[in-house]
Amino acid sequence: MKFRLRHSVALTAVVFAGFALAGTAANAKTFRWANSGDVSSMDPYARQETFLLTFTANIYDPLVRRDKDLKLEPALAVKWGQTDPTHWYFDLRPNVKFSDGTPFTADDVIFSINRANGPGSNVNGNFSTLKSIKKVNDLRVEVETSVPDPLLIDKWASISIMSKAWCEKNNAAQAADMIKNEENYATRNAMGTGPFMVKERRAGEKTILVPNPLWWDKPVHNLTEIVFTPVPNAATRIAALKAGDIDMTYEVPPADTENLKKDPNIKVLEGPETRVVYLGFDVERDELVESNVKGKNPYKDKRVREAMYRSIDVDAIKRTVMRGQSFPTALMVAPGINGYTKDLDKRPPLLKPEEAKKMLADAGYPDGFETGMDCPNDRYVNDEKICQAVVAMLAKIGIKVNLRAQTRNLYFAKILRSTSDGKPNKTSFFMLGWSPGTTYDVHNVFEQLIQTPDIKRKKGLYNVGGYSNPKFDELADKIEVETDKAKRDAMIHEATKIYVDDFAYIPLHQQALVWAMRKNVDLVQPADNTFPLRFVNVK
Repeated sequence: MKFRLRHSVALTAVVFAGFALAGTAANAKTFRWANSGDVSSMDPYARQETFLLTFTANIYDPLVRRDKDLKLEPALAVKWGQTDPTHWYFDLRPNVKFSDGTPFTADDVIFSINRANGPGSNVNGNFSTLKSIKKVNDLRVEVETSVPDPLLIDKWASISIMSKAWCEKNNAAQAADMIKNEENYATRNAMGTGPFMVKERRAGEKTILVPNPLWWDKPVHNLTEIVFTPVPNAATRIAALKAGDIDMTYEVPPADTENLKKDPNIKVLEGPETRVVYLGFDVERDELVESNVKGKNPYKDKRVREAMYRSIDVDAIKRTVMRGQSFPTALMVAPGINGYTKDLDKRPPLLKPEEAKKMLADAGYPDGFETGMDCPNDRYVNDEKICQAVVAMLAKIGIKVNLRAQTRNLYFAKILRSTSDGKPNKTSFFMLGWSPGTTYDVHNVFEQLIQTPDIKRKKGLYNVGGYSNPKFDELADKIEVETDKAKRDAMIHEATKIYVDDFAYIPLHQQALVWAMRKNVDLVQPADNTFPLRFVNVK
């Protein structure tokens, strides 16, 4: 304990020294911000994770992007449409250049889509309907889908376009698979058509961005330099903000929110986030990798899942851990997402410990059991503390949870299944968070988290625990191609009831979205927790 305290003090001193040096060289248009963890990679296809995608989106552009209100608008494509239900076209923006001066053409689009859909990519779930993409000329590409896909544009709005020449020159034509701890040039370097470009990248320490002078769009920001610093210690981040050593922190601990609101030099932005934080089970293996139960898997029994679900008090977590900054839910999607079914967003009543123990006994576990649990400590708001609360709640019903909390890179590498071969990773019980920020539609959650994992069909790629229900799969496939709203909504309701009644997951809450910044900073806070730096102004 003494060692950890000394280490924390030393780290604080180093971090403050770094902020001081940055502040000395800064002028009024330098923007300095911090987060609890670093961006995992500079490759925009490395991981389907909000922070990585939003950071790299400041360097790369998609074909179609979202504005301040999350509405779609032209980016590298000026026009798009369909010639029939399975054929799309994209007319590309002329006279666009990458930041190294290379002209942007259809070849870069085709290369990027194939790379994002290829080996090593962690975003290939966005291409489950893609049949082919071809070049018509330098400023037009055509896409054919295997089935009608009304959400294709929404999915592709999160896909950054890379330079074919730059990737091939630097031996990065294929994405490095982070699940396998692979790296290539694009892991630590970046070069796009976006509003900013990388000046300096020191993984785990800081990343400096500067405006891209060749950007095709007219800047609305007034920044000359952006300095991003990962600071795991929350107290250090808040102290740096209050002292003026940083201009903004992307994540504010609930315990500090009210205090920051009282500071005349600070302003706080807050609201419900579209992300749902949830717990999941390994229901795929016949025997858990981290349990004292041998020869069978307790999570395959619905009664075990229900006993655990109904023993976790989300209101207590909201009150004691989240300090009121969470919105408990029974669903895997939040209000505001297309397909949210309000009438099913009702958690069943909590069980008394003796009731839950009887349910476990009926399932064959009269003495409970042990299980491992994986949780990040730098990814979601109060993530480790939430997991600790869950451990204590499950202990009351005889389930001993051995918690492993670690940094996001180690955590994701342990729990996520490989997108190259679909094999599950090594977790038994886990926390994860998901926002359908690619489409803002419930089908994204169905396809990525709940459908049976199938690497060939690109379904269930983030279904970590391997949940499988044939009826649900059938409905999700129909929902994907249905254009009649009434029919689609009815199927969504039916599919939602299936996973809710089956206790497929344990949804906990929407976490509150809380950012804090100095009074002289103006920025936009989208509900999906993306952070477009192109809207930042420092007065």
